[in-house]
Amino acid sequence: MTTPVTINVNLLTWLCFWVSIAGLGFVVYLTIKILRQSPGTTEMQRISGLIHEGAMAFLGREYRYIAVFVVIIGLIILFGIPSWPEAIAFVVGALCSVLAGYIGMQIGTRANARTAEAAKVSLNDGLRVAFPSGMVMGLSVASLGLLGLSGMFLFLSWNAGLVFPDLLSRLVEATNLIVGFSMGASSVALFARVGGGIYTKAADVGADLVGKVEAGIPEDDPRNPAVIADNVGDNVGDIAGMGADLYESYVGAIVAALAIAGVNQDARGMVLALLLAGWGLISSVAGYFFVRIKAGGDPQTALMKGLFASSMILVAGALFLTGKFYGDISMFWAVLVGLASGLAVGVTAERFTSGKTIENLARSATTGAGTNIISGVAVGMMSTVIPLVAIAIAIIIAYAAGGVFGIALAAIGMLSITGMTVAVDAYGPVADNAAGIAEMARLGPEVRKRTERLDAVGNTTAAIGKGFAIGSAALTALALFSAYSQVAKIKVIDVLDARVIAGLFIGGVIPFFFSARSMQAVSRAAQCIVDEVRRQFREIPGLMEGKANPDSTRCVDITTRAAIKEMIGPGILAVIIPFIVGVILGAEALGGFLAGSLVTGVPLAIFLANAGGAWDNAKKFVEEGNLGGKGSDTHKATIIGDTVGDPFKDTAGPSLNILLKLMSIVSLVFYPFIKLVHRLLFLLL
Repeated sequence: MTTPVTINVNLLTWLCFWVSIAGLGFVVYLTIKILRQSPGTTEMQRISGLIHEGAMAFLGREYRYIAVFVVIIGLIILFGIPSWPEAIAFVVGALCSVLAGYIGMQIGTRANARTAEAAKVSLNDGLRVAFPSGMVMGLSVASLGLLGLSGMFLFLSWNAGLVFPDLLSRLVEATNLIVGFSMGASSVALFARVGGGIYTKAADVGADLVGKVEAGIPEDDPRNPAVIADNVGDNVGDIAGMGADLYESYVGAIVAALAIAGVNQDARGMVLALLLAGWGLISSVAGYFFVRIKAGGDPQTALMKGLFASSMILVAGALFLTGKFYGDISMFWAVLVGLASGLAVGVTAERFTSGKTIENLARSATTGAGTNIISGVAVGMMSTVIPLVAIAIAIIIAYAAGGVFGIALAAIGMLSITGMTVAVDAYGPVADNAAGIAEMARLGPEVRKRTERLDAVGNTTAAIGKGFAIGSAALTALALFSAYSQVAKIKVIDVLDARVIAGLFIGGVIPFFFSARSMQAVSRAAQCIVDEVRRQFREIPGLMEGKANPDSTRCVDITTRAAIKEMIGPGILAVIIPFIVGVILGAEALGGFLAGSLVTGVPLAIFLANAGGAWDNAKKFVEEGNLGGKGSDTHKATIIGDTVGDPFKDTAGPSLNILLKLMSIVSLVFYPFIKLVHRLLFLLL
């Protein structure tokens, strides 16, 4: 549907640009506030320095490999499509993702010791340091995403003006080209999530299996050579990797709306997508001031209060904006149902990773690891029901409100408050690191107890953040799939067509194949860590007596090399497989492929994330002194369950939502090239 341009598009886009700048200004304010806190004793600073050094070394090596990939894909876009503006958009999208991860990592690795030091005073003081550090990551993600998108939209529409005389044509051309920005974000996110996930879980599994299970020493014991690598992994996987993940989700949702609005020649829809993201950023900043905790209060309640406050502020703004742009509130219902379904997915994750569910899961470990694993798998499977029903209802209502564009708006509604959802997630690794530093620096049981409490809350809030990312993957991938079908001029996909059925099955198996590959990578890397820790326990005189220091650098190097090596294959496969399916089987079969991957990928991702979170918190429930406490047979059984769950929740599960969107965006960006090669192949055969 063509709509006349009756709004000042440039002015409103510039408004979004300056809102993102203001968001980065608040990031600077929080950073200064965090760095003014005391970093603790000399020993605490030494340990924090080792974690920082290991994390930045991994990030530097990972980014060098990502840079090569970005250059290669950028050149393919430049000469294969060909489109130099889209190539620029791709590179800028990748750079913004890299920058967001770098900022989050820098602050996260400096806030850990400061959180432990603050926890000497009280639980509340520890939260007041840890949460702002998570907010730095969250606002960096949202601000850089909006900054990059609004800036590129202005540039691309200006550049299109050199060819197209009227404003609407320029805007439509800009939406066609800005899809490359999302592909850049998705490419970096997949590598960062897979690489960081492999690193963090290989170190975690190795440290737990040898340290806690075999040697019977506490978690984060300074005698364990893998402890520093484990704490480094919390940052590279759960801060940089998670930040890139949510950045990609956030950008993908906005780009999907822009692309569909472009196809419909709807200038109001284009600007509305950007303005909703801008208002969501403001809502996240406002929500920060609601995260307050009184003495003896519950940190999880405080964090959820901030999340719900941001949501309510977003709803008020969305009601005004949709009514202003469309003259009624029909589009508002799409935004609202998207946000509601996101909260439903998040609350379900909380329900299945805390409370009675966790207590029952921990009790299943009293009869051994086997029953604990069976129960954990069942918990993960049950946790998929409500989220999938909520997403299905959201799709129906959003489509009724605004068609395919309504589905894209629902995804934006779910992710507009990314600044806050990332904050409540990224706070967790900082708290986890603080607990490790408290143990290694021997700060005493009270400080350790407080930091462990913050860490346990972080596990639940992380499950909520993952829920938002996975839920948005369903809506965003569906919107991108719709955009692909419009570009490919596919009105109906015939499920009785043999090629479409083949595409459905191939797409359906890809999430399982991808998950298997990533978990096998964790297993291989963890085996290397287990062997190394055993060797050091055996060969370093005086280590177990505390008279000698372990060679932590060796474990950091092993996990770094393994993660970098193992992340390359899955990242390349995500780009190549849609291309192969489209070239061999055709555009309609590629549509079936994308649909098949979406139907299996979303429930599998929810299952993996929630099962892993449940096993982790069941272990922590026992470690709090329940069912025999630390060192008991029940505790050892829950550690094994947690070991199984580690690659579930932090490697395979969160990587799937990126995979689904990346395959959709690759199909959309490279469709002209895929179509050309398919025709040439058909002529040759």
